Amino acid sequence: MNKRLRVLNAMDKKEVDHVPVGFWYHYAGEYARGEACVKAHLDYYNEIDADIMKIMCDGYFPYPIEIEVNKASDWYNLKPLGKDHPYLAEQVWRVKRIKEETGDERAVFYNVNAPFSSLRNGAGNDLVMAHLKEDKGAVMHALDVVAQDNATICELCITEGKADGIYMPVQGGELARFSYDQYREMITPSDLRVLKHANKFSEYNILHACGWAGDKNRLEIWRDYPSKAINWAVYVEEVSMEQGREYFGERCCLGGFKNTRPGILFYGTKKDIQDYTKNLIISFGKRGLIIGGDCTIPAEVPHERMKWVVEAARQI
Repeated sequence: MNKRLRVLNAMDKKEVDHVPVGFWYHYAGEYARGEACVKAHLDYYNEIDADIMKIMCDGYFPYPIEIEVNKASDWYNLKPLGKDHPYLAEQVWRVKRIKEETGDERAVFYNVNAPFSSLRNGAGNDLVMAHLKEDKGAVMHALDVVAQDNATICELCITEGKADGIYMPVQGGELARFSYDQYREMITPSDLRVLKHANKFSEYNILHACGWAGDKNRLEIWRDYPSKAINWAVYVEEVSMEQGREYFGERCCLGGFKNTRPGILFYGTKKDIQDYTKNLIISFGKRGLIIGGDCTIPAEVPHERMKWVVEAARQI
């Protein structure tokens, strides 16, 4: 069974020869764009021999705000960038280039952020939150515009870039930010516009309930979002892999490793890490599991540590 089939079988909850593994981290500086970014992805994944490759959207986190926004109502002037805009076209190019090099050796997914994250990265969190209070309809219009572009990225990365699917982080569900009803009213429509569009072009899409802030999220916000696999912050949310499998409706579960200090990837010996990996598989079972991190792994973690996880998973 090759790496790609191993991942797709896991997502389908079919039998696998070994539990697939994938870890990822952000690329900065000269490695955030262009051919250097492509090479950095390929070098890393070849080094750790991962089954699943998530192509990062580093360099494209901020959505380009090409209008002047001084008051909330200005958001009504925002229009989609369109598929030929460099913000979209360059991301699709990245997927194409990496797929040209990898072929069908391993499963490939592209990171497409939820519109709320894209907009806050582009305009600033404080401004967006203030404008939601001032005129939520205007910001919801902007979120819908961003959703149109992010949905187009999903479509093109799958149809032209030949990615197996997309990996979509959703954020903003911290307990102190919105109530359940507020999030579902103002943010969920744009989340689902992107995710449901991606689902039209691939059934193999991954939802990431991001615990980026280190604060607990209202996981119930995202519980019914349609995806083939789910990845959440086990250690932030204090929801184990086994509990998450039941909570999110028996979907394929991705994760198991804490991505922040003092997680075992930072301090564990090779034996510690490999024993942890094997115990995770024994506890969860081999069906419907992809081993990875709660979120991106800090760049300072030596690559050999992720390779130890890959090796251990293939021993059981």
